[in-house]
Amino acid sequence: MMRLKGAFTAFLIVAAAMPAAAQDKQPPYWASIASGEAMTRTGPGRNYPGVWLYKRRDLPVRVVKKYENWRMIEDLDGAQGWMLVSLLSDRRTAVVKKGDPRPIRVKPDEGSPIRYNVEAGVVGRIEHCTAGWCRIAVGKREGYIHTSDIWGVSDGESID
Repeated sequence: MMRLKGAFTAFLIVAAAMPAAAQDKQPPYWASIASGEAMTRTGPGRNYPGVWLYKRRDLPVRVVKKYENWRMIEDLDGAQGWMLVSLLSDRRTAVVKKGDPRPIRVKPDEGSPIRYNVEAGVVGRIEHCTAGWCRIAVGKREGYIHTSDIWGVSDGESID
């Protein structure tokens, strides 16, 4: 029983450290909002005024600077602010860019059948990207979208 408690305690310590360790990369890099409510501030500390309250889990953001356990993020509209690292996730996501609905295809090919269309502003989880296409999951539906139709992936980036 004592060994089980020790193993569980070790698991909790490692699990608690994962979000911070996962955000230890050097900017710029992509992340997503891990919480249903995440505040950005004018500076890297709780004593700075709040700027914007994000209420959309999985929204992709670009981390452009870091200071201790704070990250300066930039959103799709170019708004920037400082966010506590524990409110961010390494989960790769993307948001469909403004404009007409975009096709999600069966295969990563312009000639492939369209599985469904997604509206601007829809957020999906990225599974992998290569050669200008990303496999994206929107809820329980999956397929391929052209990287030019989404924000959350750098030009020419490959994701495994």
